[in-house]
Amino acid sequence: MTTEPEVLCRVEGGVGRITLNRPKALHALTHGMCLAMIEALQAWKADDAVHCVLIDHSGERGFCAGGDIRMLAESGAGDGHAARAFFFTEYQLNHLLFVYPKPVVAVMDGVTMGGGVGLSMPAAVRIATERTTYAMPETGIGLFPDVGGGWFLPRLPGKAGLWLALTGARIKAPDCCALGIATHYMPSANVEAFKTALLAHPQSVAGALAAFVEDAGHSPLAAHRDDIDRLFAGASVDDILAELEADGGDWAKAQLGILATKSPQTMKVAFRQLAHGAAFTDFADNMVMEYRIGARVVRRHDFLEGVRAVIIDKDNAPKWDPATVAAVEDAVLDDIFAPLPPEEEWTPLT
Repeated sequence: MTTEPEVLCRVEGGVGRITLNRPKALHALTHGMCLAMIEALQAWKADDAVHCVLIDHSGERGFCAGGDIRMLAESGAGDGHAARAFFFTEYQLNHLLFVYPKPVVAVMDGVTMGGGVGLSMPAAVRIATERTTYAMPETGIGLFPDVGGGWFLPRLPGKAGLWLALTGARIKAPDCCALGIATHYMPSANVEAFKTALLAHPQSVAGALAAFVEDAGHSPLAAHRDDIDRLFAGASVDDILAELEADGGDWAKAQLGILATKSPQTMKVAFRQLAHGAAFTDFADNMVMEYRIGARVVRRHDFLEGVRAVIIDKDNAPKWDPATVAAVEDAVLDDIFAPLPPEEEWTPLT
Protein backbone atom coordinates (compact mmCIF):
# COMPACT_ATOMS: atom_id res chain seq x y z
CA MET A 1 0.00 0.00 0.00
CA THR A 2 1.45 3.33 -1.06
CA THR A 3 0.90 6.52 0.87
CA GLU A 4 0.87 9.76 -1.11
CA PRO A 5 3.10 12.58 0.10
CA GLU A 6 1.35 15.24 2.20
CA VAL A 7 2.66 17.90 -0.16
CA LEU A 8 3.61 17.48 -3.82
CA CYS A 9 6.60 19.55 -4.99
CA ARG A 10 7.71 19.41 -8.62
CA VAL A 11 8.65 21.56 -11.62
CA GLU A 12 6.27 21.70 -14.57
CA GLY A 13 6.68 23.95 -17.59
CA GLY A 14 8.95 26.41 -15.85
CA VAL A 15 6.69 26.61 -12.79
CA GLY A 16 7.69 25.35 -9.37
CA ARG A 17 4.51 23.66 -8.18
CA ILE A 18 3.58 23.11 -4.54
CA THR A 19 0.32 21.21 -4.06
CA LEU A 20 -0.96 20.65 -0.52
CA ASN A 21 -2.14 17.06 -0.37
CA ARG A 22 -3.93 16.29 2.91
CA PRO A 23 -7.55 16.63 1.69
CA LYS A 24 -9.12 14.76 4.63
CA ALA A 25 -7.48 17.26 7.01
CA LEU A 26 -8.30 20.26 4.79
CA HIS A 27 -4.57 20.34 4.00
CA ALA A 28 -3.62 21.39 7.54
CA LEU A 29 0.14 21.79 7.73
CA THR A 30 2.49 19.36 9.43
CA HIS A 31 6.15 19.84 10.28
CA GLY A 32 7.10 17.52 7.44
CA MET A 33 5.08 19.52 4.92
CA CYS A 34 6.83 22.73 5.95
CA LEU A 35 10.25 21.08 5.60
CA ALA A 36 9.38 19.72 2.15
CA MET A 37 8.21 23.13 0.93
CA ILE A 38 11.36 24.82 2.24
CA GLU A 39 13.56 22.25 0.49
CA ALA A 40 11.77 22.76 -2.83
CA LEU A 41 11.73 26.55 -2.61
CA GLN A 42 15.42 26.68 -1.74
CA ALA A 43 16.26 24.49 -4.73
CA TRP A 44 14.13 26.53 -7.13
CA LYS A 45 15.70 29.85 -6.08
CA ALA A 46 18.89 29.04 -7.98
CA ASP A 47 17.19 27.14 -10.82
CA ASP A 48 16.97 29.37 -13.91
CA ALA A 49 14.41 26.98 -15.40
CA VAL A 50 11.91 27.95 -12.68
CA HIS A 51 10.31 31.33 -13.41
CA CYS A 52 7.57 31.39 -10.77
CA VAL A 53 5.99 29.31 -7.99
CA LEU A 54 2.37 28.12 -7.83
CA ILE A 55 0.84 27.02 -4.51
CA ASP A 56 -2.47 25.15 -4.69
CA HIS A 57 -4.18 22.08 -3.22
CA SER A 58 -5.44 18.70 -4.34
CA GLY A 59 -9.09 17.63 -4.26
CA GLU A 60 -12.24 19.70 -3.98
CA ARG A 61 -11.75 20.99 -0.43
CA GLY A 62 -9.03 23.40 0.59
CA PHE A 63 -6.96 25.59 0.43
CA CYS A 64 -5.44 25.10 3.90
CA ALA A 65 -7.30 25.11 7.21
CA GLY A 66 -4.27 25.87 9.39
CA GLY A 67 -1.73 23.81 11.25
CA ASP A 68 -1.77 20.51 13.10
CA ILE A 69 -3.63 21.84 16.15
CA ARG A 70 -3.96 18.49 17.93
CA MET A 71 -0.21 17.95 17.75
CA LEU A 72 0.41 21.45 19.10
CA ALA A 73 -1.95 20.84 22.02
CA GLU A 74 -0.50 17.41 22.82
CA SER A 75 2.99 18.88 22.75
CA GLY A 76 1.93 21.92 24.78
CA ALA A 77 0.51 19.65 27.46
CA GLY A 78 3.99 18.11 27.76
CA ASP A 79 7.37 19.76 27.23
CA GLY A 80 6.27 21.79 24.20
CA HIS A 81 9.30 20.69 22.16
CA ALA A 82 7.40 19.45 19.09
CA ALA A 83 5.21 22.56 19.06
CA ARG A 84 8.23 24.85 19.17
CA ALA A 85 9.93 22.86 16.39
CA PHE A 86 6.82 23.19 14.23
CA PHE A 87 6.52 26.94 14.78
CA PHE A 88 10.25 27.44 14.15
CA THR A 89 10.10 25.69 10.78
CA GLU A 90 6.70 27.06 9.74
CA TYR A 91 7.84 30.61 10.44
CA GLN A 92 11.03 30.03 8.43
CA LEU A 93 8.76 28.96 5.55
CA ASN A 94 6.60 32.08 5.98
CA HIS A 95 9.70 34.28 5.92
CA LEU A 96 11.20 32.46 2.92
CA LEU A 97 8.01 33.09 0.95
CA PHE A 98 8.00 36.75 2.04
CA VAL A 99 11.52 37.39 0.72
CA TYR A 100 11.34 34.96 -2.22
CA PRO A 101 13.04 36.39 -5.33
CA LYS A 102 10.61 34.86 -7.84
CA PRO A 103 6.86 35.53 -8.23
CA VAL A 104 4.69 33.33 -6.03
CA VAL A 105 1.05 32.63 -6.94
CA ALA A 106 -1.32 31.24 -4.29
CA VAL A 107 -4.71 29.86 -5.34
CA MET A 108 -6.92 30.30 -2.26
CA ASP A 109 -9.71 28.14 -3.67
CA GLY A 110 -11.44 27.13 -0.46
CA VAL A 111 -10.86 27.42 3.28
CA THR A 112 -7.86 29.68 3.92
CA MET A 113 -7.20 29.95 7.64
CA GLY A 114 -4.23 30.10 9.98
CA GLY A 115 -1.34 28.32 8.30
CA GLY A 116 -3.05 28.77 4.94
CA VAL A 117 -2.95 32.52 5.48
CA GLY A 118 0.76 32.22 6.24
CA LEU A 119 1.33 30.49 2.89
CA SER A 120 -0.80 32.86 0.81
CA MET A 121 -0.28 36.35 2.24
CA PRO A 122 3.43 36.58 1.29
CA ALA A 123 2.56 35.66 -2.32
CA ALA A 124 2.64 38.40 -4.96
CA VAL A 125 -0.54 36.99 -6.52
CA ARG A 126 -3.32 35.80 -4.22
CA ILE A 127 -6.35 34.41 -6.05
CA ALA A 128 -9.72 34.11 -4.34
CA THR A 129 -12.69 32.20 -5.75
CA GLU A 130 -16.33 31.90 -4.74
CA ARG A 131 -15.24 28.98 -2.55
CA THR A 132 -12.72 31.05 -0.56
CA THR A 133 -13.38 31.46 3.15
CA TYR A 134 -10.67 33.48 4.86
CA ALA A 135 -10.23 33.76 8.63
CA MET A 136 -7.72 34.01 11.44
CA PRO A 137 -9.85 32.23 14.09
CA GLU A 138 -7.14 31.64 16.69
CA THR A 139 -8.62 33.70 19.55
CA GLY A 140 -11.43 31.14 19.66
CA ILE A 141 -9.02 28.38 20.70
CA GLY A 142 -6.69 30.40 22.91
CA LEU A 143 -3.98 30.71 20.27
CA PHE A 144 -3.09 33.94 18.42
CA PRO A 145 -3.08 35.10 14.75
CA ASP A 146 0.44 34.01 13.93
CA VAL A 147 2.22 33.03 10.64
CA GLY A 148 2.87 36.70 9.98
CA GLY A 149 -0.49 38.00 11.19
CA GLY A 150 1.30 40.59 13.28
CA TRP A 151 2.70 42.05 10.05
CA PHE A 152 -0.13 41.58 7.55
CA LEU A 153 -3.22 42.34 9.64
CA PRO A 154 -2.31 45.86 10.86
CA ARG A 155 -1.43 46.76 7.26
CA LEU A 156 -4.97 46.10 6.03
CA PRO A 157 -7.19 49.19 5.59
CA GLY A 158 -8.26 50.95 8.78
CA LYS A 159 -8.91 48.63 11.69
CA ALA A 160 -10.07 45.71 9.54
CA GLY A 161 -7.07 43.59 10.49
CA LEU A 162 -7.59 44.08 14.21
CA TRP A 163 -11.29 43.27 13.81
CA LEU A 164 -10.39 40.06 11.96
CA ALA A 165 -7.80 39.16 14.61
CA LEU A 166 -10.04 39.70 17.63
CA THR A 167 -13.32 38.30 16.29
CA GLY A 168 -12.00 35.53 14.03
CA ALA A 169 -14.56 36.68 11.46
CA ARG A 170 -14.88 34.60 8.31
CA ILE A 171 -15.03 36.55 5.06
CA LYS A 172 -15.57 35.59 1.44
CA ALA A 173 -13.92 36.61 -1.83
CA PRO A 174 -15.52 40.06 -2.31
CA ASP A 175 -14.34 41.18 1.13
CA CYS A 176 -10.92 39.57 0.58
CA CYS A 177 -10.51 41.59 -2.61
CA ALA A 178 -11.84 44.81 -1.07
CA LEU A 179 -9.35 44.56 1.83
CA GLY A 180 -6.41 43.57 -0.36
CA ILE A 181 -6.15 40.10 1.16
CA ALA A 182 -6.68 38.73 -2.34
CA THR A 183 -5.14 40.45 -5.35
CA HIS A 184 -7.42 38.78 -7.91
CA TYR A 185 -10.74 36.97 -8.18
CA MET A 186 -11.68 34.20 -10.56
CA PRO A 187 -14.50 31.66 -10.54
CA SER A 188 -13.29 28.23 -9.42
CA ALA A 189 -14.34 26.94 -12.85
CA ASN A 190 -11.51 29.04 -14.35
CA VAL A 191 -8.73 27.84 -12.05
CA GLU A 192 -7.57 24.83 -14.06
CA ALA A 193 -7.50 26.82 -17.30
CA PHE A 194 -5.48 29.51 -15.54
CA LYS A 195 -2.98 26.95 -14.33
CA THR A 196 -2.64 25.60 -17.87
CA ALA A 197 -2.02 29.13 -19.17
CA LEU A 198 0.59 29.76 -16.46
CA LEU A 199 2.44 26.55 -17.31
CA ALA A 200 2.45 27.66 -20.95
CA HIS A 201 3.68 31.19 -20.11
CA PRO A 202 5.55 30.98 -16.78
CA GLN A 203 7.45 34.20 -17.46
CA SER A 204 4.23 36.24 -17.62
CA VAL A 205 2.00 35.68 -14.62
CA ALA A 206 -0.02 38.78 -15.50
CA GLY A 207 -0.57 37.50 -19.02
CA ALA A 208 -1.73 34.13 -17.76
CA LEU A 209 -4.17 35.80 -15.37
CA ALA A 210 -5.67 38.21 -17.88
CA ALA A 211 -8.22 35.93 -19.52
CA PHE A 212 -9.53 34.39 -16.30
CA VAL A 213 -9.91 37.06 -13.63
CA GLU A 214 -13.25 38.75 -13.02
CA ASP A 215 -14.75 41.33 -10.70
CA ALA A 216 -15.38 39.85 -7.26
CA GLY A 217 -18.60 41.79 -6.80
CA HIS A 218 -19.91 43.87 -3.91
CA SER A 219 -18.16 43.62 -0.55
CA PRO A 220 -20.73 42.94 2.22
CA LEU A 221 -18.25 44.32 4.75
CA ALA A 222 -18.35 47.73 3.08
CA ALA A 223 -21.44 48.62 5.09
CA HIS A 224 -19.51 48.16 8.35
CA ARG A 225 -16.05 49.50 7.49
CA ASP A 226 -16.75 52.85 9.16
CA ASP A 227 -18.07 51.05 12.25
CA ILE A 228 -14.96 48.88 12.38
CA ASP A 229 -12.61 51.85 12.09
CA ARG A 230 -14.51 53.78 14.75
CA LEU A 231 -15.29 51.06 17.27
CA PHE A 232 -11.99 49.16 17.06
CA ALA A 233 -9.80 52.25 17.36
CA GLY A 234 -9.40 52.07 21.14
CA ALA A 235 -6.03 52.03 22.88
CA SER A 236 -6.75 48.61 24.42
CA VAL A 237 -9.13 45.68 24.19
CA ASP A 238 -10.88 47.08 27.25
CA ASP A 239 -11.45 50.36 25.39
CA ILE A 240 -12.83 48.53 22.35
CA LEU A 241 -15.31 46.61 24.50
CA ALA A 242 -16.38 49.87 26.15
CA GLU A 243 -16.89 51.53 22.75
CA LEU A 244 -18.98 48.62 21.50
CA GLU A 245 -21.05 48.69 24.69
CA ALA A 246 -21.61 52.44 24.44
CA ASP A 247 -22.59 52.27 20.78
CA GLY A 248 -25.53 49.98 21.48
CA GLY A 249 -26.31 49.31 17.80
CA ASP A 250 -27.18 45.86 16.46
CA TRP A 251 -23.82 45.40 14.76
CA ALA A 252 -21.91 46.50 17.86
CA LYS A 253 -23.98 44.14 20.02
CA ALA A 254 -23.21 41.29 17.64
CA GLN A 255 -19.47 41.99 17.93
CA LEU A 256 -19.71 42.03 21.71
CA GLY A 257 -21.42 38.66 21.61
CA ILE A 258 -18.67 37.24 19.41
CA LEU A 259 -15.85 38.67 21.54
CA ALA A 260 -17.46 37.25 24.67
CA THR A 261 -16.73 33.75 23.33
CA LYS A 262 -13.01 34.40 22.72
CA SER A 263 -10.07 33.92 25.07
CA PRO A 264 -9.58 37.20 26.96
CA GLN A 265 -5.87 36.50 27.30
CA THR A 266 -5.45 35.80 23.59
CA MET A 267 -7.39 38.90 22.56
CA LYS A 268 -4.95 41.00 24.59
CA VAL A 269 -2.02 39.07 23.11
CA ALA A 270 -3.32 39.71 19.58
CA PHE A 271 -3.90 43.41 20.28
CA ARG A 272 -0.31 43.86 21.49
CA GLN A 273 1.04 41.65 18.68
CA LEU A 274 -0.59 43.80 15.98
CA ALA A 275 0.52 47.03 17.67
CA HIS A 276 4.13 45.85 17.69
CA GLY A 277 3.86 44.36 14.21
CA ALA A 278 2.61 47.63 12.74
CA ALA A 279 5.82 49.34 13.89
CA PHE A 280 8.27 46.78 12.51
CA THR A 281 10.15 47.53 9.31
CA ASP A 282 11.52 43.99 8.86
CA PHE A 283 9.24 40.95 8.53
CA ALA A 284 11.87 38.85 10.31
CA ASP A 285 11.46 40.97 13.47
CA ASN A 286 7.76 40.16 13.44
CA MET A 287 8.48 36.44 13.22
CA VAL A 288 10.93 36.66 16.13
CA MET A 289 8.10 38.18 18.18
CA GLU A 290 5.55 35.60 17.05
CA TYR A 291 7.88 32.71 17.88
CA ARG A 292 8.31 34.04 21.41
CA ILE A 293 4.54 34.22 21.78
CA GLY A 294 3.93 30.80 20.22
CA ALA A 295 6.57 29.05 22.30
CA ARG A 296 4.74 30.17 25.43
CA VAL A 297 1.06 30.31 24.50
CA VAL A 298 0.87 26.64 23.46
CA ARG A 299 1.71 25.65 27.03
CA ARG A 300 -0.80 27.94 28.69
CA HIS A 301 -4.23 26.96 29.96
CA ASP A 302 -6.32 28.82 27.41
CA PHE A 303 -4.84 27.06 24.38
CA LEU A 304 -5.16 23.60 25.90
CA GLU A 305 -8.70 24.39 27.05
CA GLY A 306 -9.66 25.94 23.72
CA VAL A 307 -8.53 22.89 21.78
CA ARG A 308 -10.39 20.64 24.21
CA ALA A 309 -13.62 22.61 23.85
CA VAL A 310 -13.58 23.30 20.12
CA ILE A 311 -11.67 20.41 18.55
CA ILE A 312 -11.62 17.42 20.93
CA ASP A 313 -14.82 17.42 23.03
CA LYS A 314 -16.56 19.89 20.70
CA ASP A 315 -18.76 21.25 23.48
CA ASN A 316 -17.78 24.79 22.40
CA ALA A 317 -17.82 25.85 26.04
CA PRO A 318 -14.23 26.72 26.95
CA LYS A 319 -13.57 27.92 30.48
CA TRP A 320 -11.02 30.68 29.97
CA ASP A 321 -8.60 31.69 32.72
CA PRO A 322 -8.71 34.59 33.36
CA ALA A 323 -12.39 34.71 32.48
CA THR A 324 -12.52 38.43 31.67
CA VAL A 325 -10.41 40.88 29.71
CA ALA A 326 -10.07 43.13 32.75
CA ALA A 327 -8.50 40.30 34.72
CA VAL A 328 -5.68 39.69 32.21
CA GLU A 329 -2.65 41.32 33.81
CA ASP A 330 -0.01 43.21 31.85
CA ALA A 331 2.67 41.21 33.66
CA VAL A 332 1.36 38.02 32.04
CA LEU A 333 1.55 39.64 28.62
CA ASP A 334 5.05 40.89 29.36
CA ASP A 335 6.11 37.32 30.11
CA ILE A 336 4.56 36.01 26.88
CA PHE A 337 6.33 38.65 24.75
CA ALA A 338 9.67 38.57 26.59
CA PRO A 339 12.83 37.53 24.72
CA LEU A 340 13.79 33.88 24.86
CA PRO A 341 17.28 32.74 25.82
CA PRO A 342 19.57 33.68 22.89
CA GLU A 343 20.07 30.07 21.81
CA GLU A 344 16.29 29.54 21.63
CA GLU A 345 15.31 32.62 19.60
CA TRP A 346 13.84 32.21 16.11
CA THR A 347 16.10 32.89 13.15
CA PRO A 348 15.36 33.01 9.42
CA LEU A 349 16.93 30.61 6.97
CA THR A 350 20.42 31.56 5.82
